[in-house]
Amino acid sequence: MEVRFEKVVKKYGDFTAVKGLDLTIQKGALHFLLGPSGCGKTTTLRMLAGLESVTKGKLLFSGKDVTKEPAASRGIGMVFQNYALWPHMTVRQNIEYGLKIKKTPAPEIEKRIKEVLEITQLGRFDKRLPGQLSGGQQQRVALARALVIRPNVLLLDEPLSNLDAKLRLEMRDNITRIHRETGLTTLYVTHDQKEALSMGTHITVMHGGDEIQTGTPRDLYLNPRTPFLAGFIGETNLVEGTYQGIEDGLHLIETSAGMIRAANCQGEFIGGDKVCLSIRPESIKIELGRESVPRENPLKIRLKQVTYLGDQEQMEFTYGNGEGILKVNIFNAPEHGLEEGKETTCFILPSKIIVLPQDQLLGPGT
Repeated sequence: MEVRFEKVVKKYGDFTAVKGLDLTIQKGALHFLLGPSGCGKTTTLRMLAGLESVTKGKLLFSGKDVTKEPAASRGIGMVFQNYALWPHMTVRQNIEYGLKIKKTPAPEIEKRIKEVLEITQLGRFDKRLPGQLSGGQQQRVALARALVIRPNVLLLDEPLSNLDAKLRLEMRDNITRIHRETGLTTLYVTHDQKEALSMGTHITVMHGGDEIQTGTPRDLYLNPRTPFLAGFIGETNLVEGTYQGIEDGLHLIETSAGMIRAANCQGEFIGGDKVCLSIRPESIKIELGRESVPRENPLKIRLKQVTYLGDQEQMEFTYGNGEGILKVNIFNAPEHGLEEGKETTCFILPSKIIVLPQDQLLGPGT
């Protein structure tokens, strides 16, 4: 089922939590709402579920206006952050509860229970109580309970935030697999960029009640339109500079590190405009050992610190007058002998640099 937000506004008195949201969630998508705390993502989810009223605008399910319909008639399955399982009921009883409330015939209940126990891989736990399950198993019970009613849309509200790191990784795989098997249109709210990038078919980034940008994970990572988005999706270096013009098809930007040439530009600028460059840490190359690197955009940098992580080294350099910071990620780094305080040269391909307009959203939103 396709879900459409048409100029949706949500106000609480004088405060506007969601500001004219225009968004389409494609049929069968695993669509993420991503953003810092207070950006409006959970309010958006709750309006879709019918748990919050819409101040202005429309909600459409495959073209049908459901803005005024009560939550019970929307066909929504929802998984909450805290699971909300009945502690005195077994796994099976928790899952079938909604079907019994709807007075679904017993043979149909049995058929659906069997289906969701198989999909969520909970068959051998169906007689256990929630207190006898791990956090990941409890989360799968909550997911099975939402799936068993065969919803039109599945809503997931920060479902992995209460799990430890290992279980979060396991549940990411489980949710992705279940989405692939069911094909349900799913809206997933999170503040975790890695969850969104690794699982989503589409991501909408929100800030201060506004939609910042929507696209596939790859598109948002490679083609952010603002410095805020570039810094929020993954990690990036944001280097301020002054736009100089175009030479040989490349954009020239004067920075405190020197002149930088970039191939990608989000917006139209004239000489003298203040701009911001997005440069991913993995795009910056340093000659280490015998490995040769493209020698474009040479910049003099000084090593500030190194963090060794086994498969990679995260280096932090200063540039210009020493106040600018440049982060560099080097994977499978050889022995290089770089010491803190030592000066070296880095190189950046113009195709790996994006010229962006400066904005006011570089800090965490509230």
